[in-house]
Amino acid sequence: MSQSVLASATGVAAQAGRRRTFAVISHPDAGKSTMTEALALHARVIGQAGAVHGKGDRKGVVSDWMAMEQQRGISVTSAALQFSYRDAVINLLDTPGHADFSEDTYRVLTAVDSAVMLLDAAKGLEPQTLKLFEVCRQRSIPVITFINKWDRPGLDPLALMDEIEQRIGLRPTPLTWPVGPAGQFHGVIDRRTGTFIRMQRSPGGADLAIEEEMSADEAKTLFGTDWDTSVEELDLLALTGADHDQAGFLAATTTPVLFGAAVANLGVRQLLDVLLEMAPPPAARPTDTGAEQPVDANFSGFVFKIQANMNRAHRDQVAFVRINSGRFERGMIVTHGGSGRPFTTKYAQQMFGQDRDTIDEAFPGDVVGLVNATALAIGDTLYVGKAVRYPQLPSFPPEHFAVVRTTDTSAFKRFRRGIEQLDAEGVVQVLRSDQRGDQSPVLAAVGPMQFEVATFRLESEFGVKVHVDHLPYETTARTDAAGREILRGEAGVEVMTRVRDDTLLALFPNKWRMRSIAGRHPELNLDA
Repeated sequence: MSQSVLASATGVAAQAGRRRTFAVISHPDAGKSTMTEALALHARVIGQAGAVHGKGDRKGVVSDWMAMEQQRGISVTSAALQFSYRDAVINLLDTPGHADFSEDTYRVLTAVDSAVMLLDAAKGLEPQTLKLFEVCRQRSIPVITFINKWDRPGLDPLALMDEIEQRIGLRPTPLTWPVGPAGQFHGVIDRRTGTFIRMQRSPGGADLAIEEEMSADEAKTLFGTDWDTSVEELDLLALTGADHDQAGFLAATTTPVLFGAAVANLGVRQLLDVLLEMAPPPAARPTDTGAEQPVDANFSGFVFKIQANMNRAHRDQVAFVRINSGRFERGMIVTHGGSGRPFTTKYAQQMFGQDRDTIDEAFPGDVVGLVNATALAIGDTLYVGKAVRYPQLPSFPPEHFAVVRTTDTSAFKRFRRGIEQLDAEGVVQVLRSDQRGDQSPVLAAVGPMQFEVATFRLESEFGVKVHVDHLPYETTARTDAAGREILRGEAGVEVMTRVRDDTLLALFPNKWRMRSIAGRHPELNLDA
């Protein structure tokens, strides 16, 4: 290897070592978008945390940029934010918490190196958090746990530790421990240093929290029995060996735990510091052959998200690319893995919610937005040099189906363009039904709220009002042309074509109906 190439490879590895790319996962209303804001505030890239105004006025929330998110007070699409903190580059991916948008969240989890699992202090582990954690487990993603909303009444901290260990099998190893029960939060003891950090909400709560290190004697004088209780709980943790184990954390068998309140910016600095000090940087990634692509190899990356109309003035489309290896340079010519054709990366941008800035270079762990890259699809690989393909992104079988129509014939072109865009983004799957024709496509979704997003965006972004008729199907299976002929004679069953890839899908009212038909037609090819 030449000296220049060696220097370049070393530079890439060093830059990768500075990156921390992680997702925030939680059940809806656990405070995920608020935490995203608070982390960005602590890195001093926003002046105030927008979420402190409450869900009725979320315009300041940089990760919830879509009109529907601001109106409804929920996250319906993932967002990427890149910023610097200390000497590191942070790539933070905010995810929608609602189960109806699980597919978007699951794709995001393929693009991160670690995750922050946010738990509501009053509710502990909730169903959607459990589902998302299982994805982290399957991918061996290290997880940091943040017990949120400790400024409100909640559960006992030791009970929360037991719940984590019993229900998800991760051994919790608290790094900070609260002084004061949930609802009476005085601050935390840092178990690594033994110091007590008193925390107070700033006036109005929109700025950085007020922190003060205090001695044990001072804390005992101020907080009395609350201090004594916390010290006793720490002694119990020490007896059970609940100390941080870096190897166990990286192996995804233990989870560091911190306490705080994101809406008041309490404990957020500690979380950000832990992410820098303990979360893994980008590492070699497995390809579809089982081999690993080192971070200092030639450039490669994959598309994990498509989003249109982030800039309403230009109505552009952005492909979000996670860089896995090598140095990315704006304008470089890469190979599109799907077609084998050259692809020019002229319009490359760094993302910060809805805001974007042109970038000239990026490194492993970074998320780059390629603007107007309409030739790219979710899951596509881009590379330079030797061909690289990364494993296929997870896909969920749809369980909800609806016919969508517009009665305004003058808007049909915009209607079709909007439907194609939603399909490309993975907001919904679009099916073509022979009996309904191209003017009445069928939308397939994991959850019914996806239909609300689709209709809202068709009207707000494409100016098309639509009518939605729900269909009585819950179960799908892939089939073939012979299967379509067999199923023509079965009542209450339809076979449609998935527009994205021309796959034939058989739709059944329920899984029992599918099993009954399959039992009567053993020659029928069904792949659920």
